[in-house]
Amino acid sequence: MVIGLGNPGTVYADTRHNVGFKVVDLIARQLGIRFKRSPFKRYLIAGNITPALNEKLYLVKPLAYMNRSGVIINELLKRTSLSINELLVVYDTLDLPPGICRLKKKGSAAGHKGLTSIIEHLGSNEFLRLAIGIGRPKVQGRIEDYVLTAPRKKEALILDEAIVRSAESILCLLEEEPEKVMNDLNRKER
Repeated sequence: MVIGLGNPGTVYADTRHNVGFKVVDLIARQLGIRFKRSPFKRYLIAGNITPALNEKLYLVKPLAYMNRSGVIINELLKRTSLSINELLVVYDTLDLPPGICRLKKKGSAAGHKGLTSIIEHLGSNEFLRLAIGIGRPKVQGRIEDYVLTAPRKKEALILDEAIVRSAESILCLLEEEPEKVMNDLNRKER
């Protein structure tokens, strides 16, 4: 299951904070599947049988705002009959330059409130995550203002390329071990 983090609503659609949504949207388009909302649920979900493995792939977009991303996690794991070992979270990070991607098996939230919420609700930080760098603002100000605005044109192109690389890497995880995908993704960044 791949959970892309972001904020719901058109006002946030093109912001730096929504790169996770953009990755799962791209994968859904590539696989020809659509997100659906079950009644009374706080997330959108798309599913598809992957022909190569005959496995179900779930893509998820939480409809709670970023800081509350974890409220859906236990319900999703129960609904899909998946374990924490089958979870991948895609999110933006200030700690990497724009467009740099890192796949990790576990770790702290490093101040990311969406990850903090997921870790709190799972009671564990041992799940796969893919961070997409958005960099830090050049001018001091509120971080919220930075992450909740659209990137400038040049930066947007860099982030679009990172979204494509991230989607490709996630699809590779369906057939390859995480270590190989990590190495391949990190090598592309050098």
